[in-house]
Amino acid sequence: MLRPTKHSHPDRTVINVALVLLARLKTRRLDEYDDLLKYARHAVSGGDVLFLPSLNFLFLMGLVEYHPKTDAIEYVGPNEAL
Repeated sequence: MLRPTKHSHPDRTVINVALVLLARLKTRRLDEYDDLLKYARHAVSGGDVLFLPSLNFLFLMGLVEYHPKTDAIEYVGPNEAL
């Protein structure tokens, strides 16, 4: 379970980075892995470390899919992944 503590900075959590990535993917619908990683690095301090756990969180929630042939992440929405 992801729970913040009193020592967690609100902008440097997995949930915040997932929200930043989700907002970008909603506008673009499809983004390459490297471009999304660069965006996370510039948008959040420590985003390079939190990028993969955030992406895993979005995948587990059923909001994104990975396409290995194009090395891209696609936003599929809450109901399309089921």
